[in-house]
Amino acid sequence: MQNTIYQKIWSQRVILNLIFLLLLAAPLFLSDFRLNLLGKFLAFAILAIGLDLLWGYTGVLSLGHGIFFGLGAYCMAMYLKLEATGGGLPDFMAWSGMSELPLIWIPFQYPIVAIILGILLPAIIAFMLGYLTFRNRISGVYFTILSQALVLVVVTLFVGSQNLTGGSSGLTNFNTFFGFSVNYATTQTAFYIITVIVLGLVFILSRKLVKGRFGKILVGIRDGENRMRFLGYSPSAYKTFIYTLSAAIAGLAGMLFVLQVGIISPTMIGIIPSIEMVLWVALGGRGTLIGPVIGAVLVNAAKTGFSESYPDIWTYFLGLLFVLVVVFLPKGITGLFEKWNDRRKKQDVSSSVEVEKSYS
Repeated sequence: MQNTIYQKIWSQRVILNLIFLLLLAAPLFLSDFRLNLLGKFLAFAILAIGLDLLWGYTGVLSLGHGIFFGLGAYCMAMYLKLEATGGGLPDFMAWSGMSELPLIWIPFQYPIVAIILGILLPAIIAFMLGYLTFRNRISGVYFTILSQALVLVVVTLFVGSQNLTGGSSGLTNFNTFFGFSVNYATTQTAFYIITVIVLGLVFILSRKLVKGRFGKILVGIRDGENRMRFLGYSPSAYKTFIYTLSAAIAGLAGMLFVLQVGIISPTMIGIIPSIEMVLWVALGGRGTLIGPVIGAVLVNAAKTGFSESYPDIWTYFLGLLFVLVVVFLPKGITGLFEKWNDRRKKQDVSSSVEVEKSYS
């Protein structure tokens, strides 16, 4: 029995290492355009891991993760915009009649500060929201609706603040990052490699988190919150922590997204993108970590492929894909592998029983 468990763990590690090496080697066989697309998909995969920690393991469904993704993206975009202007006033501010840089933009003149704030701001907002809601035992559909309403408020605020955020057009026209031109193929390849490394680190750290005692507590809260409370645990504290961590991961993903896409606007962080993020986790298989990664990459790859091949009706194909997975794979894509493993185990057990009977 122990040998079987060790073999399963070893095989999983081998497969994950092979996937990681394949992703690192992608610049050798993909064009610059396809590599840039894959880098964007992997940035989404990082966000999906954080969302899986919150929803898949803790049972808290958030339809507002677009906020945290957007905050991280805007923090990075603000630095890139200031660097593109050479320390001057961004173009959209000049068009709005402003004559000097707003106070809120001044810290983003420094790249390290922008990177720290891209992770810290989403975490702080998530901590405040999580502390107030989970402490008052607001959960389930009520928290989901609250998170979705918050997205609507933030997007409306971003669109209305034309002189600070660029309004509905967002922030774009970036030139350099740490002095390197963002338009060079080598720079884009470097961004891709960084994204792969960050994805690997986030996955490893998240896996260690959920495989230990802490992960069992999260699953206990998901499956029986009242029982965990009676056992002496504080579900609100654990949910607040994991919500904060998930938001920080989303902010990190947003920064990597901007570096590779070169634009961020309110339409990319609204209600529809926030719902799509949940679909990545659901279709990949929540509560597995690797499932959301697969879901984020495959769904966005299908979205791109269908829109390229069938520009007029690609949304129907994508909708059909969602329906097929929900109907035939309720546990997501990873559930298919679980079924295959269960079937193989039953075959092994039946074959061993037949061998024993033949000897007896």
